[in-house]
Amino acid sequence: MTDFAFLRETVGAGPAGTAGSTAGHATAVLAEADRLMTVCNSCRYCEGLCAVFPAMEMRRSFLDGDLNYLANLCHNCGACYYDCQFSPPHEYAVHVPATLAQVRTESYAHYAWPQAFSGAFARNGLFIALALALAVAGFIAGFVAWTDPAVLFGVHTGPGAFYRLMPHNTMVAIFGLASLYCLIAMGMSVRAFWRDIGEPDSTLRDPGSLWQALKDAGSLRHLDGGGTGCMSDGERPSDRRRLYHHMTFYGFMLCFAATSAATLYHYLMGMQAPYPWYDLPVLLGTAGGIGLIIGPIGLLAEKWRRDPELREGTPYAMDVAFLLMLLLTSATGLALLVLRATPAMGMLLALHLGVVFALFVTMPYGKFVHGIYRYLALVRAAKERHRELAAASKQ
Repeated sequence: MTDFAFLRETVGAGPAGTAGSTAGHATAVLAEADRLMTVCNSCRYCEGLCAVFPAMEMRRSFLDGDLNYLANLCHNCGACYYDCQFSPPHEYAVHVPATLAQVRTESYAHYAWPQAFSGAFARNGLFIALALALAVAGFIAGFVAWTDPAVLFGVHTGPGAFYRLMPHNTMVAIFGLASLYCLIAMGMSVRAFWRDIGEPDSTLRDPGSLWQALKDAGSLRHLDGGGTGCMSDGERPSDRRRLYHHMTFYGFMLCFAATSAATLYHYLMGMQAPYPWYDLPVLLGTAGGIGLIIGPIGLLAEKWRRDPELREGTPYAMDVAFLLMLLLTSATGLALLVLRATPAMGMLLALHLGVVFALFVTMPYGKFVHGIYRYLALVRAAKERHRELAAASKQ
């Protein structure tokens, strides 16, 4: 085993070092991440496990932006915790997954726009999302019932059936504004993250880096612990988390594709929803909805099954809120598909619209935005690898 006794003088022993200060960083968690990266940079045993350690090795010191970059590059596979000779109960207490998870959680609030909303959602994410969903659903149902109760509980079939409860233009206006707010809030957050990690805007115009990051993100390449799989309920690796992440992500993308197809049907082809089961929007939405049932349920089960040491630092309130909102969006959408020709259609449509509205408004303050941060971190990592290879070829 390598002798690292000299590190006691430079980084201390135990969490946050012996000094117990922020050591020039904005928070104590960032100072702890700096301490761990210094230890890991001296060891480099885990360099083949994921993208974090090769990116770390390109640095000798770590600014806050560097640490936020590395934290969002981490996929929390847990392999380095089990491979590390300095993990607890060693005196150096190197626990990279837990510390980087805490840094990621802080980064959500740090980059959020407007920041006043991020703290409230971090503390009460599920309650706020559910309350907002029920409030919007109650408003829609109440307005329709007040105008004409027979419309709310009637049976409506054929093209334009949904719009007998709420006119199409009104629906577009409400959800268009919610979508616009979501895009602006996430855009401001992403802009702040990119500027803080110190990468030039020119990297975002580099097709090679963008394509490599897209392949890494689309395949969840770094969720395999260096090729063996993700650690879950012990030292036995498994691909379950990667499978459920795929189901969730591609289920979401299929639902987005269904909405896009329905928009084209409406405006270009003059066809109004609801559509027959064999039409493209329904087929895409059904496949996506099934993915958004299986994926979130599987990820929630994996969270509860996971080794307690690997659950440290994980933002459960935000994770659970986001996964449950995805699950409710899918469940209400599939229920609406099955029961759209029954008297239950009106209440189900109101509930589904309420859940979708709440999902859009809360997405910039939950786990969804981390997916964008992670993609940008992968873009930067790909660019750094290209630079390193180019420099090595010139020597």
